[in-house]
Amino acid sequence: VEFSPMDATRTDPDYLYAMLEAVINAGATTVNIADTVGYTFPTEFAERIRLIQENVPNIDKAVISVHCHNDLGMSVANSLGAIIAGARQVEGCINGLGERAGNAALEEIIMAIETRPDLFGVSTNIDTRQIYRTSRLVSDITGFPVQPNKAIVGANAFRHASGIHQDAILKERTTFEIMDPQAVGWPSNEMVLGKLSGRAGLRSRLEELGYNLKAEELNETFEQFKLLADKKREVSDADLVSLMSSQRRVVDVPAIFTLEHVQVASGNHEVPTATVKLVSSDGTSTTDAATGTGPVDAVYKAINRIVHVDNKLTEYRVDAVTEGIDALGDVTIRIEKDDQTYIGRGSDTDIIVASAKAYMNALNRLLGDGNGYTHNTDPSP
Repeated sequence: VEFSPMDATRTDPDYLYAMLEAVINAGATTVNIADTVGYTFPTEFAERIRLIQENVPNIDKAVISVHCHNDLGMSVANSLGAIIAGARQVEGCINGLGERAGNAALEEIIMAIETRPDLFGVSTNIDTRQIYRTSRLVSDITGFPVQPNKAIVGANAFRHASGIHQDAILKERTTFEIMDPQAVGWPSNEMVLGKLSGRAGLRSRLEELGYNLKAEELNETFEQFKLLADKKREVSDADLVSLMSSQRRVVDVPAIFTLEHVQVASGNHEVPTATVKLVSSDGTSTTDAATGTGPVDAVYKAINRIVHVDNKLTEYRVDAVTEGIDALGDVTIRIEKDDQTYIGRGSDTDIIVASAKAYMNALNRLLGDGNGYTHNTDPSP
């Protein structure tokens, strides 16, 4: 049984001690000291944990846990200070997600403990090699990107720009790297694949990235890989991760409608026009067209003419997966219906196609959630 006194860092200390003693007597086995609004600082928080141990007579019968918010950017520091002071459970979120400014980033806490055993003297028994993949999985599911300069898992976490630093890294990595990137699951090398690469090469690289596919899954992924390789001269690790994420989205979301074809016409002197072809789960194929304020708007309106589901687009974001003019574009959207939010994501070298995939991904989630719809097979207005 875990008991969490809300806003414990601003609670009167004597009242907090009495409350904790009472709940432990009542059967609580974990007491979770929450910095609910991210108000406290590391020295204060560590002192509060120490005083709880001194002033709660039966505290030895419970595990001290902490739950820190990041409103002042102190959640990780407060959590680590609490561990040094005696806390033995820490609550947080991968990538530091959470209400308002977020919760303590678990990956940062884990690697701080791993990197400084001399300071903390505790272990987590966590397979740290799964951190990178877990971070990307959480990002993919939630639609919240990992900031490039995010500690441990950000794209720049192990990149060195300074010439002096680069020279030192080439001679001895530990000079400027306090942890091994592979210890948190970063790919060990950057094998670049292309359209001449075979199944064996793709499977080997995917396994290094942590994806172990069955023969049937590999065949399906290889077909998608070849389509991508025909559009790009080189397919990088980031491209492969995006490809696998796309494959997972297809599996996880019911294919009530599948995007078969999309074509747009637009320009500075043209009315943006889109034509789309969708195939429903019963095999019915429907084509329709629409105009819009831009090519993406036209595509979405054309889709809406086939799938009549009222919804509101609340977010549209495009991120480049890799660098260069042939980079994969990853589109994330959010749509709302009846106070429910549905996230959709799609990737393609063509941003319009990626946008269409993202919208279909979100619509299929919405439809799979039991929302009724009208399938329009009449292309007339």
